Amino acid sequence: MNFCEWKHSNADYGRRLLNSGLKGARSGREAFLSGRPLASFLNESARHAVTASAIGAGIGLLGGLSANRHKSTSRVLAYGVVGAAIGFGAGIAWESRRLGASIVSGALKNIGRVEDEHWLEKHPIDYA
Repeated sequence: MNFCEWKHSNADYGRRLLNSGLKGARSGREAFLSGRPLASFLNESARHAVTASAIGAGIGLLGGLSANRHKSTSRVLAYGVVGAAIGFGAGIAWESRRLGASIVSGALKNIGRVEDEHWLEKHPIDYA
């Protein structure tokens, strides 16, 4: 096999892996949502993440008060905003963890099938 054939073969294999992973991710998302729109799931997750955001804001404000001896209001508020953003991001990640797991599981399942097919193409089984 020359370089051009090898390159074409690997590019085709990579394309098949990517496409199967994307199809698996879509099917995993649809299996988790069960016909429910993604936007409503994300809205619900955002509503639940507000608590984590408030906790993060409180921790940020306390950190701003203790870290700065001059205690300028703008700096303390900036710490609070950063804490709120970190808390909100962590809350969203926590609330959507099962969706993410379903997406990854579907993608890996499909990628595994393509890998198995590729291996069988390279190593055919001769029963004769």
